[in-house]
Amino acid sequence: MRIFKTKIINHPLKLSKKKSSNINVLYDRMFFWLLLGLIGIGFVIISSGSIPTGMRLANDPFYFIKRVIIYYSVTFLLSVIILKIPMIVWQNYSVIMLLCSYIMLIAALILNNSTNGASRWIMWGTLCIQPAELSKLSFICYLANYLERKSKEVRTKFWSICKPIVIMIILAVLLLAQPDFGSIIILFITTLSILFLFGAKLCQLILIFVFNIFLIIPLIVIKPYRIQRILTFWDPWKDPFGNGYQLTQSLIAFGRGKCFGEGLGNSVLKLEYLPEAHTDFIFSILAEELGYFGAILVLFMLFVIVLRAMIIGHRALNINHRFSGILACSISMWFGLQIFINVGTVSGILPTKGLTLPFISYGGSSFLITVMASMQLLRIDFETRLSKNQAFLKCTKT
Repeated sequence: MRIFKTKIINHPLKLSKKKSSNINVLYDRMFFWLLLGLIGIGFVIISSGSIPTGMRLANDPFYFIKRVIIYYSVTFLLSVIILKIPMIVWQNYSVIMLLCSYIMLIAALILNNSTNGASRWIMWGTLCIQPAELSKLSFICYLANYLERKSKEVRTKFWSICKPIVIMIILAVLLLAQPDFGSIIILFITTLSILFLFGAKLCQLILIFVFNIFLIIPLIVIKPYRIQRILTFWDPWKDPFGNGYQLTQSLIAFGRGKCFGEGLGNSVLKLEYLPEAHTDFIFSILAEELGYFGAILVLFMLFVIVLRAMIIGHRALNINHRFSGILACSISMWFGLQIFINVGTVSGILPTKGLTLPFISYGGSSFLITVMASMQLLRIDFETRLSKNQAFLKCTKT
């Protein structure tokens, strides 16, 4: 595995020896460069796919490109800060983060800045903040903290499993009021998966799953558009200019891409044929312009990112950094699930859901939070390697 090196200078985790300040701390170079590569690809595809929409909305072909540059700049500054925050800080303030998420979700409903019938945003000048994205990260931090403290109870007591489920359901109610059904699915499946990985009994989780399915079915039935989404994805060509319009246009984009694509900037479907071409359905434009091989390359990069996140979590658990390990595994599950749902949606495998493709889709809040989570992964890897270096120094001393 390739790695790049930086020197420790006044690091929060101080080493016991003076000469240890010259020791080299290792970061996961593969994860870092894959992350930069995906962000670069995302910027190029957003720049290509957003020009027609920018012309229609603001008579400016670079409208979304300018906003992306602002989001990227803010994200870069925050990333530098997050890399310097020890994981113990995230653990100590996880409950406060979760409470802030609740408050922001309630504020979004009260302010009611509605777009396409959804009240998911808090407007701040020209920028939009989507609290649902922050709620994913804050809940995962809370869950990791809970499992770190209550790991034995989770293995033996049913109520200990129910506590994080209840917290998640309260969060889901606020998300449903927006509505944001996609984020609820992400939180629900991630929670059950992490509880199972860290000791919860399968029979108890199946019971919880069945109970929640019975709660979800009425929510789908009472909203006709949700039933239409489920029925439409089976055969979108039955109504290609109605309910199936978005999916049929997405499939046409895939077909036009063939093996090597139409070339950057040569997409036809982005010319107002495919709605949300630069956000939820950006993978369709990517497949049209870069072709089958370009799409497979991007999927492979995303897969490796998810895999590396799980490996980082496994290494942290091996040296008993339980909070960091559980958090890294949770982020891996979250990323993997969101990628699967987004790609499954645009390719017609799953019903249409309003979820972005991590690191690639346009969306300031989504991009910011996914990069923040990635910086947490790099920090976890840093602390894991630092602990191993400290252990090595102690061994050499003795």
